[in-house]
Amino acid sequence: MSCLKDGKVAIVTGSSRGLGAAVVRELAAHGCNVAINYFQSKDAAEALHKEVSANGVSAIVVPADVKRLEECKRLVDAAMEEFGHVDILVNNAGVNRDRTLRRMTAEEWEEVIATDLNSVYYCTSLVVPQMIERNWGRVINMASIVGQMGNVGQSNYAAAKAGMVGFTRAAAQELARYNITVNALCPGFIETDMVLNLTEEVKQALLARIPIGRFGRPEEVARLCRFLVAEGEYITGAQLNINGGMYLQ
Repeated sequence: MSCLKDGKVAIVTGSSRGLGAAVVRELAAHGCNVAINYFQSKDAAEALHKEVSANGVSAIVVPADVKRLEECKRLVDAAMEEFGHVDILVNNAGVNRDRTLRRMTAEEWEEVIATDLNSVYYCTSLVVPQMIERNWGRVINMASIVGQMGNVGQSNYAAAKAGMVGFTRAAAQELARYNITVNALCPGFIETDMVLNLTEEVKQALLARIPIGRFGRPEEVARLCRFLVAEGEYITGAQLNINGGMYLQ
């Protein structure tokens, strides 16, 4: 039986759409109670809440702008008040503000770093004390292939995602003694809005670089996430590629 059926509770940041919503569905389908977080997509978050609640798990929806510490605290406090504890944190929230270095503004740099990287520290630092107290915890950081190989016009995004991997390695070493694992997923190009909205020409150019010959599916990333939190007790400090062979490291 999956350990997720033992009353485990997960917070998934940025989970109203895309990868985050797929992770919520996957964890809930295996018996995990979930806190769904959104910043702007209220209707999508509430629809997801209705969907997973119909499967018999408990779920809440918490609006929070996770680039702000006080909002992260409100998210964690809401989950603690509803469920009494948090076992799993999936740091998924992210934005991209693509622009070449010559044209990128300080505001575009800071927004991406704050949302994609600072939020990882904020949320993790808030849940870790009670994970240590319970001697069990799982933290998944949703990094990216872009943080590994870089990409033109994404210096802010690449820096944030690479920073997530470094954070993962350090936190994993600190927290292993408390039976808390910390891992990073590095998806390649996945069928989310960011990819689906590209021009056909750009899509074909990307597909030509992927040995498997297709984009990934959100559900495939979600299954790997679920494996790590449910069965990956001897995996920590890892960055796991799920990119169709586009980048090997």
